[in-house]
Amino acid sequence: MPGALDQVLVADFSRVLAGPYASMLLGDLGATVIKVERPGAGDDTRAWGPPYAEDGQSTYFHSVNRNKRSLALNIGHAADQHIARKLAARADIVLENFKPGALARYGLDYQSVAAGNPSVIYCSISGFGAGAGAELPGYDLLVQAMGGLMSITGTDEPTKAGVAVVDVLTGLHATVAILAALRHREITGAGQLIEVSLLSSLLSALVNQASGYVGAGEIPTFMGNAHPSIAPYEVYQTADRPLVIAVGNDTQFAALASTINRPGLAADRQFATNPARVANRAALTDELTIALRAQGADHWRQVLTAAGVPCGPINNISQAFALATELGLDPIALVGTAANGAEQVANPVKYSVTPATYHLSPPHVGQDNAAVIAEFDLA
Repeated sequence: MPGALDQVLVADFSRVLAGPYASMLLGDLGATVIKVERPGAGDDTRAWGPPYAEDGQSTYFHSVNRNKRSLALNIGHAADQHIARKLAARADIVLENFKPGALARYGLDYQSVAAGNPSVIYCSISGFGAGAGAELPGYDLLVQAMGGLMSITGTDEPTKAGVAVVDVLTGLHATVAILAALRHREITGAGQLIEVSLLSSLLSALVNQASGYVGAGEIPTFMGNAHPSIAPYEVYQTADRPLVIAVGNDTQFAALASTINRPGLAADRQFATNPARVANRAALTDELTIALRAQGADHWRQVLTAAGVPCGPINNISQAFALATELGLDPIALVGTAANGAEQVANPVKYSVTPATYHLSPPHVGQDNAAVIAEFDLA
């Protein structure tokens, strides 16, 4: 069955994570994605290991490069540059994450491409925008630090997230923008330039923390696993191991208090409302910890869940996949054919008519050069 983006051609000049994540999502939805990468080494993430997959490529590279065909080009050489320009001229979407302005020397910037392909949707991803921050390197860790995320993560010192979350968020923002631009082109016939930066994506994703600063002048700091505006909403120690409790309203708190045999807490002026609980967080934590240490995590999870109190264990990655499988979410997909495919994390969205497809395994560098050049008449 054709995907939602069937017959959409993507010329993907992006590297590493944010751009490749966006182009993979487009490929999952049926777009034809041509991954342009340097001959030999290819995308930097091919060397980012261990761990490595059975085909010898890094699992990092595998994570965002399925459903793509690899076209190895040295765009600094005239012949390869000619091929790259012809590809961009035919593409519905051009995606890149070079430093702003860097592709102009090759005739692959938006102005050059749009001159011959006015309906092109050209998505440019940068670390800090195309203005005064154009020369700053756009690495996720730097943006986590400079964008404020590390200042609100951790317990005793600034801490990065356990995954390159800014790159992933930026890839999602890029994908949403591209789909909106496709819809606009469908109506008007006009393409456009899309600019997405890691810093702007992060500031948007800081949501309540950023809004607290913009709207009230509050500058948050790290609080470990606690929430700045909700309590109890963190990790608590039981008799055997930690348990997350995520109470979002007073009704849930009353159910929690009753279930742990502390019904009076819900009527106590210190804890009766969420603002009161936040103001008296330390005292509340002491009360809850004493009660929760009376039983193990499994006991509390069972009785609290039955009482309508949101709670759960802290799973490792293996346990998380096992849970998703148990719940019927199908978190793993076979990419490629049964004979030479490999298991990967599935696209998280379920479509009733145009489901995600997994027809191409992550490519080796330049494996599709001859076929792509012939199919799209790029010589």
